[in-house]
Amino acid sequence: MVSPIRFLMCAPDHYDVDYVINPWMEGNIHKSSRDRAVEQWNKLYKVIKDHAIVDLVTPAKGWPDMVFTANAGLVLGENVVLSRFLHKERQGEEPYFQQWFENNGYNVQVLPKDLPFEGAGDALLDREGRWLWAGYGFRSELDSHPYLAKWLDIEVISLRLIDDRFYHLDTCFCPLANGYLLYYPGAFDSYSNRVIEMRVALEKRIAIEEKDAVNFACNAVNIDHIVIMNKASDELKLKLAEVGFQVIETPLTEFLKAGGASKCLTLRVTEPVREEVHATTQVESRIIRLEGHLLDAGLINRALDLIVDMGGSFQVLNFNLGEQRQSTSAAEVKVSAPSHDVMEGIFSNLIDLGAVDLPQDEKDAKLEPVLQAGVAPDDFYVSTIYPTEVRINGLWFKVENQRMDGAIAISQTPNGMVAKCKILRDLEIGEQVVVDVQGIRSIRKTESREQRNAQEFSFMSSGVSSEKRVELVVEQVAWELRKIRDAGGKVVVTAGPVVIHTGGGEHLARLIREGYIQGLLGGNAIAVHDIEQNMMGTSLGVDMKRGIAVRGGHRHHLKVINAIRRFGSIARAVDAGVITGGVMYECVKNDVPFVLAGSIRDDGPLPDTQMNLILAQQEYTKVIQGAEMILMLSSMLHSIGVGNMTPAGVRMVCVDINPAVVTKLSDRGSVESVGVVTDVGLFLSLLIQQLDKLTSPYVSNIG
Repeated sequence: MVSPIRFLMCAPDHYDVDYVINPWMEGNIHKSSRDRAVEQWNKLYKVIKDHAIVDLVTPAKGWPDMVFTANAGLVLGENVVLSRFLHKERQGEEPYFQQWFENNGYNVQVLPKDLPFEGAGDALLDREGRWLWAGYGFRSELDSHPYLAKWLDIEVISLRLIDDRFYHLDTCFCPLANGYLLYYPGAFDSYSNRVIEMRVALEKRIAIEEKDAVNFACNAVNIDHIVIMNKASDELKLKLAEVGFQVIETPLTEFLKAGGASKCLTLRVTEPVREEVHATTQVESRIIRLEGHLLDAGLINRALDLIVDMGGSFQVLNFNLGEQRQSTSAAEVKVSAPSHDVMEGIFSNLIDLGAVDLPQDEKDAKLEPVLQAGVAPDDFYVSTIYPTEVRINGLWFKVENQRMDGAIAISQTPNGMVAKCKILRDLEIGEQVVVDVQGIRSIRKTESREQRNAQEFSFMSSGVSSEKRVELVVEQVAWELRKIRDAGGKVVVTAGPVVIHTGGGEHLARLIREGYIQGLLGGNAIAVHDIEQNMMGTSLGVDMKRGIAVRGGHRHHLKVINAIRRFGSIARAVDAGVITGGVMYECVKNDVPFVLAGSIRDDGPLPDTQMNLILAQQEYTKVIQGAEMILMLSSMLHSIGVGNMTPAGVRMVCVDINPAVVTKLSDRGSVESVGVVTDVGLFLSLLIQQLDKLTSPYVSNIG
């Protein structure tokens, strides 16, 4: 019995691989056999005609891909959305397909020019008519999906394709009768896979392996219980048989050379309409504005790449390029995302780049109350290192205590409204917290190239310097240290015990003694091994001068801890003459504040070590305040913790022999940070040598 379902096909009279617009075409130009293609197409035509009705559109010379009628448009009931092809090589097909639809009584909807949408290749109806699956990422734009929802009056579910071999949705996704779905998960991003899993029950999902996917098993024609495809593995045929489907294989290898198979060669033109289903779409769009040196700072590229990488789409509405070298540029960009959650993630990152949501200039930040101390509302905005402002009652408020990985708490004080970054545990009942990303903006500097080179670490560029660049980095750091010291500024060091083990202790001590360091952060170990070296000449029981282990030396650090505990503090031991030199001695003698944060592995610990982690974090934060530079010396955990507490604008230098550590710190996204892969003892030695060359105080050339 022939089904009343109708398909549109186009004979391959002019079919060939004439160009490359997808990976399958590469290496196949003019390598398709015309006779074999005709033979394979006729077999497919006969198989479909045995089970359904087939209409034909007349092929047009010069348009070899017109045979792939799936891309003609998308049909639902009497309405059709005509395709807008991305590539010029196919755009000439549009008027031929439009004419056929109009001649056959369809209401034709035409998308705006330059808004790509490639028909039923990228839009597949759930076979029960409940919704429309719509793909984007390679050929169709996400912004076309709201038009589909409106014109076809149906819910549209957006899915992002990420494997360019599966450039159309129908190459990797095939809704089947009775709510089943045949698909290749590897073609989609994680968000889209979650959406699929939420919509289609596990027992209805038939996920295929790559070996079937590359044979275009998902590019299949489904007519009731029949599934027509190019080729299927025995395993796949068995899976389909178990749920009531019969596979009919018909080879289409000549068409695979152009990136298509049975589904691409057909367009279903009788799609039933469910009266109770109406238009909805989760697609959300916003218009953002970016200002600054967008090109030479790379901001525009970073913003557009970020949008795409996170699953969104963009349209540049305006781009005003600065006319002079010193001029800033401005861009207005329409950002679209498949859901509010994805948009929130994208926009949170765009805020970090200084983007402003134009419509939100008239909207306040969304606030929700703290109902449980130490617990933020759901969907709270996570703060970053960049200076941030929030809009409340029509006014923009600068956020205090800027840091990353916190919440923005709003409180009413006698002096007015206050916005402050707070870590979750410090949130109090009565405060309100910013949720979502509405009414938030990040303040980014817009210096010219010359200003950036003069005022920032031009050699750093948020990267990791290799050994061959160490001397250059040291030279720049020395200059900055001298400048900050002579201007009365503040430099903080976070250091690990490796500083002592590598012989860097004497150099760090000298930096403190000569006024280059105004704060020291570390753990129990840096102090223990520094004092051990001063009192006993060893570090971890190794003689620092001879480089050999001392008999019984493994007990030295415990003897040192015991001695300091007898005096009650490092300062008292210094006053008593027990400690006569070293890093901790210089801190005490020069009134340089230090904080030692304890851990579960600490021996003793020293009486000065703060074993309450929360109090240690608070004390760290106090020392960091006002710092212009932080030197992170071979201490991964303490350095990462300090990095999270530090706002943008503070220059950070992370030195470690382990590239993973410096990369972790450099990935904060601040242009004022750099990682240096080298021995920390060598770095400090070179730094002292370079400082000795700077014999005169720093004199500003400005003003």
